Amino acid sequence: MELNPDLSPDIRRIRWKNTCRLIPSRYPSAGILDRVASPRDLDQVFELESWTNDRISNELGVLHRIPPEEWITGPQATVVMAAFCHPRPEGGRFNSAERGAWYAARHLETAHAEMTYHRTAELAEVGVFETAVQMRLYLADFSAPFHDLRTETFDPRNYVESQKLARDLFATGSNGIVYRSVRDGGECIACFRPKLVLSVRPDAHFEYRWTGGPTPAIRRLG
Repeated sequence: MELNPDLSPDIRRIRWKNTCRLIPSRYPSAGILDRVASPRDLDQVFELESWTNDRISNELGVLHRIPPEEWITGPQATVVMAAFCHPRPEGGRFNSAERGAWYAARHLETAHAEMTYHRTAELAEVGVFETAVQMRLYLADFSAPFHDLRTETFDPRNYVESQKLARDLFATGSNGIVYRSVRDGGECIACFRPKLVLSVRPDAHFEYRWTGGPTPAIRRLG
């Protein structure tokens, strides 16, 4: 991807419902953030619980990566904040290793395509295509202005330029980016602000099973 440095992407108000994000089922769907009424109460709650709970103590340290004014609490807050507090070591298409983002696809087929690509790439590194993983689908809504990059193309494997662009946009106060998946061309969103991820709710579970080849069988679990 090459952007003219003198140009800035258009900003459009995005009103998307039921966007799709897949998260490994082994991660807990609820945590301390879900049980707190207000972010103002978090410091006192963490102080009390961290005396005897190592997981809570660790969660507090990670949470402080994000400014307190951006913290959210209530139902599904743990899932949302985890996306921002636990980025991959190499970052993502529009985030660095210092701060994550909430990525979601407008349609489930694109979410499947993105998930299977990344997991298959991991398996290819070790040369073993014999495994199964289970993922939980989360739906979320968005209604806010986002930078629109749906007409741009991106390097399927290299995130250097897109991460730099995202860093520059974030510094100007951007809410995030809408773009097209390089896997199947479907619309996706990378949201930079936890408070803009609305009405998050768990939905279906899926199993992805590789049996010797790079294309998994996808099965919706009961």
